[in-house]
Amino acid sequence: MVIAAGGPPPRLTEILRTWFSIGLQSFGGGSITLYLIHQACITRGWLSEAEFAKTWALVQISPGINLLKLSGVIGFRLRGWPGLLAALAGLLLPSALITVLMTAGFAAIRDLPAVKAAMRGVVPATIGLSLSLASQMAQSPLTRARREGRFSVVAHLSLLAGAALLFAAWRASPVLVLALTGISGVLWLGDAPAGLRWRRQEARR
Repeated sequence: MVIAAGGPPPRLTEILRTWFSIGLQSFGGGSITLYLIHQACITRGWLSEAEFAKTWALVQISPGINLLKLSGVIGFRLRGWPGLLAALAGLLLPSALITVLMTAGFAAIRDLPAVKAAMRGVVPATIGLSLSLASQMAQSPLTRARREGRFSVVAHLSLLAGAALLFAAWRASPVLVLALTGISGVLWLGDAPAGLRWRRQEARR
């Protein structure tokens, strides 16, 4: 296995410990967990920004819980099947235990004014973290697009805005959004057929 920094793969105990820590800190929703996974992979040199963005896009193509798939794919990339199992176990064990304990206790305090106010405060915080993570993940493809030229920048921004509009305004299925943007990426940015490629080159002039 090869990691982004080019060094040796991490030990299984490190993978388990890292995801166990993520599981312990995953309060406030999926965006928090995604942010923690992103930070863990980037700071340890396990994945580059571009690799993380591609992995995140990949796991959304198949059905299932995205964060579990993301953890499994990264664990498999680092140490194969044992790494996959270590990452999933580390992520699920603390959250499962804490959820069982909190479910019993939350029923007794959920109607308290302070608890309700705290839960309302969590919502904008998680949105802010999601926006921050989205900004970080967008830097790598947009930087690459700037190197490729104006057409590539326009294409990337159009795909970004189009996907957001389809999902937010028309509530399109994520599968449909990914399929349409994937086809658009092939036509605009990939190795398109000669006729389409020629028209794309003409548009750049």
